[in-house]
Formats: sequence, C-alpha cells, structure tokens
Amino acid sequence: MFLPAQDRAPHPHDAFIAEQNRVPHLRRSFIAPEVGRAATTLSQRRTPLVITLAILAAAAMLLRFPPTQYGFYPQCPIHHYFGILCPGCGTTRALAALLQGHVAEALHFNPLTTLLIPTALVWVLFSGRRPTQLCLPPATLCILLALATLFTIVRNL
Repeated sequence: MFLPAQDRAPHPHDAFIAEQNRVPHLRRSFIAPEVGRAATTLSQRRTPLVITLAILAAAAMLLRFPPTQYGFYPQCPIHHYFGILCPGCGTTRALAALLQGHVAEALHFNPLTTLLIPTALVWVLFSGRRPTQLCLPPATLCILLALATLFTIVRNL
C-alpha cells in the first residue's frame, strides 16, 4: 500500500529526488522537450541502419563460416528433443546456400524459407512503409501460421 510522504518513514531515494529538484542541472524538467523529440527521431533514423548492419554481419558470418562445415551454430531444440523437423529446421543452411547462389540446395534444406524470403523482401520494398513500421494484418498472420503448420506436417510424413 502506498502511503503519503508524511505518513511513511523517509527512504534514501527521497533525499536523492529532493537533491535533483534543488540543483537545476539535475532536474528532469531542465531538459527541453525538443531534445527528447530530436533524440527519438535520431533513434528512429538509426533503426533501419542498425537492422541493415545486423543483416550484413549475419550474411558475412554465414559466408565466412558455412553451417555445413562449422558446428558452432545452434541446433534446433524441437528436432533434438522430439525428432521432428520444425518449420525453421534447415533455415540457416538454406540462407547460407542462397547467399552463395545455390537455390536448388537452399530449396532442399528448407523450401518454406527459400520461398518466403524473396516474398518478404518484395513486400518490404513495395509496401511504401519503413521496415520499422511494417505490420502484417491478422489474416496474413493466420495464413502464414497455417502454411507453416501444413509445411511441418508434410515435411515429417
């Protein structure tokens, strides 16, 4: 239960807050609202750059250390514990094969990923929105879930 300041024992944090309010350069309200908006805008502008750099770093890692030759990539826990292939099994190897231009090999490792990645890229490029503002409609999410479920069933027959 929250008690008003006069009804409860003083907390060490109370002195810190009082000191912040007394010293102008520590006051939260001392920072102009425009600075907060500018910082938000700057972080929004950096987000696509950070995402792009992360994708390029992952692609460089897959090219330098192919998953078919190096064993440090994580194993699928569903395949490990249940012995079935999940919709994502083989995605890392498929991405590495796609980066090397081996489409048939990528289709062998994971056809769902191999076909959905170009579709997703086209959708991102032609949607007219920034990648950070993309949101799939619920119907599309349901279709993707049904597709992944069907793919998993067929893949494990």
